[in-house]
Amino acid sequence: MDKFTRKTSFEQWFSPISQIKLEELVEIHQLNYYTKKLQMDSFLKLLLFAQLNETESMRDVHLKLFSDELQQVTGLESISFSQLGRRLNQVSTEVFQQLFLDLVAQIHEKSQYEQRRKITTPLKIIDSSTLPLNLNNHKWAEFRQTKSGIKLHLRLIHVEKGRSYPDQAALTNAVEHDHGQLELLVDDKECMYVFDRGYLDYKQFDQMTDDGYFFVSRLRKNAAIRVMEEFKLPEESTVLTDEMILIGTTQNRAENYFRRIKVADTKGNELQLITNRFDVSADEIAELYKSRWAIELFFKWMKQHLNIKKFYAQSEQGVHNQVYIAMIVYCLHVLAQLRTNSPKSYLDISRLLKAAPWKSAHLWIRKISGKAVP
Repeated sequence: MDKFTRKTSFEQWFSPISQIKLEELVEIHQLNYYTKKLQMDSFLKLLLFAQLNETESMRDVHLKLFSDELQQVTGLESISFSQLGRRLNQVSTEVFQQLFLDLVAQIHEKSQYEQRRKITTPLKIIDSSTLPLNLNNHKWAEFRQTKSGIKLHLRLIHVEKGRSYPDQAALTNAVEHDHGQLELLVDDKECMYVFDRGYLDYKQFDQMTDDGYFFVSRLRKNAAIRVMEEFKLPEESTVLTDEMILIGTTQNRAENYFRRIKVADTKGNELQLITNRFDVSADEIAELYKSRWAIELFFKWMKQHLNIKKFYAQSEQGVHNQVYIAMIVYCLHVLAQLRTNSPKSYLDISRLLKAAPWKSAHLWIRKISGKAVP
């Protein structure tokens, strides 16, 4: 990590956000025009600090500026919560999305993603999670009779045990079906995609197979199946059956042959997996599907440790902005871990940062890396 003497821990954590990229976005979207006080750089730092500390309302964000250190970092002595709210609603979500993607590119570089993919097939996991909203405040996101909600569709890169990070996301109203986002999240033929049965779509499975994309997913119990061939399993295999199948009814049938693998979960329940890969063992396919748990852990982490339970804004744009800010915070934790070769978890990195955000950065780095920093 870069050597320095004057940065605070918070400023060092924030430093991967490219000022050049931010200035370009500010200019493109004219974000600082007619803005005397709340410049975008200051606003972004304030939002990230609030998200890091799970601040629940704009009024609470406004009160955070009683801190002399936060005033110094943001260049703001005070700002009303109404101004903060208006700003959040006005900034285009594309701004936060581009900053998120820029951090993902840095994670790719630091984790040597391109070098890794030459050795092994990258695993990308796709899933979604519904974020509930207050129906009275967010009528545009009507979901059920008594509540509103948005859905975060996410693609997660699973690098190794204990390390994964998001690299693509889409936000929709919660009523929209998952499989409608699959085409957007599948764009790399040199990867293996893993997703759950919410994305089942026989036509898309055919299209992915014809286009050269590999996947493993889960079938519903009542799926119409015609077994064409059963493969012999090795004696030590934990898989129940391995078959080549045709899937669907006469009216709605996939054109390609697929592979069905039956496995038992930890509770003894039978799961039916479907894949278009025939060149790896059934046990390897079963292990690939187990990796899907990484995205469940990611969503759990976000909901427990970032502020996406209570939303500052009532507008669609403001809500989407807050979700992207949360993912930016997560990516900054990933980069802090990579840049320091830290053995600490993202949660530990976050806790140590929150405990002493204004201490000298080298003290925070020493804490998270477990060694002295020259």
